[in-house]
Amino acid sequence: MKRPFNFSAGPAAMPAEVLQQAAAEMLDWHGSGMSVMEMSHRGKEFMAIRDAAEGDLRELLAIPSNFKVLFMQGGGLAENAIVPLNLAQGAAVDFVITGSWSQKSLKEASKYADVGVASSNEASGHTTLPDPATWRLRKDARYVHICSNETIHGVEFQTLPDLAALGCNAPLVVDFSSHVASRPVDWNCVGLAFGGAQKNLGPAGLTLVVVREDLLGQASPHCPTAFDYSTVAANQSMYNTPPTFAIYMAGLTFQWLKRQGGVGAMERRNAAKSELFYGFLDGSGLYHNKVDKACRSRMNVPFFLREERLNEAFLAGAREHGLLQLKGHKSVGGMRASLYNAMPLDGVQALVDYMRDFERTRA
Repeated sequence: MKRPFNFSAGPAAMPAEVLQQAAAEMLDWHGSGMSVMEMSHRGKEFMAIRDAAEGDLRELLAIPSNFKVLFMQGGGLAENAIVPLNLAQGAAVDFVITGSWSQKSLKEASKYADVGVASSNEASGHTTLPDPATWRLRKDARYVHICSNETIHGVEFQTLPDLAALGCNAPLVVDFSSHVASRPVDWNCVGLAFGGAQKNLGPAGLTLVVVREDLLGQASPHCPTAFDYSTVAANQSMYNTPPTFAIYMAGLTFQWLKRQGGVGAMERRNAAKSELFYGFLDGSGLYHNKVDKACRSRMNVPFFLREERLNEAFLAGAREHGLLQLKGHKSVGGMRASLYNAMPLDGVQALVDYMRDFERTRA
């Protein structure tokens, strides 16, 4: 059966090979007589799965040895509280507002820290990125938070800001939920990075946290023990029962990524996919993208039909052609195509072919 092309922003499409392997191992993982969902998280079988997943992830993202890898729960939204509970201690935290997700992060952190807006692209409708040289960073900030890829508005940092070069000693905290493993990470610029797995790494339920060791041990007394990074790290993410099946699925995805050639190879593919799609949009008379070309996301491409009366017909036709989940986020309207790692170039080409034909016949 030919699968449709799923452009969902998350939970997102997963590689067919990964789903097939999980299906084959569903009732009996490697002769254990158990499904991964039935295993003790402290048993040797699952510990082997966890260890392999962390090892593969470290290799893929080139994570330095002085960073801890934590497998947690709660998604990126929960980390908006967990990060300040671990790092802020009620003190100053600076945020760079680039879209809906960084706005949510600031709002949540305001319950636990003295939040400040170092810069914002709100005046542009979240279609640009503010130059780091213009950021108003406080000297007493415990950390600086950015969302490196805004899923809804479609802006992406092409390179991470070097806070030290800006004269700031605070660590950079990065929400990289929607483009993790799509391009390399410059860990020299990062103190902590977090992201939900349900876009590029696996199914919903798993949250990845990569934190520099010197940032551990600073949690607020009010931080729940299960969310204290020091506790989670000391217990190899096993202080409480982790999302075992989601970790397993992520591990299969990491293996798939390695077979594709790793993150470097995925970055080249993602660049090719986004160039194809943006090139078509820029040459179209019906569709348009509002984001400045210098900061367009490779992962999430919002676009709009200049004639909104055609929106429902466009979506209905797309479904008929096996092109799913193209409706834009309710807060901004329009359309959105998410081009995560699991989306092949053929899927983007099929979308472009459909959109070109729709424009020719309907516009």
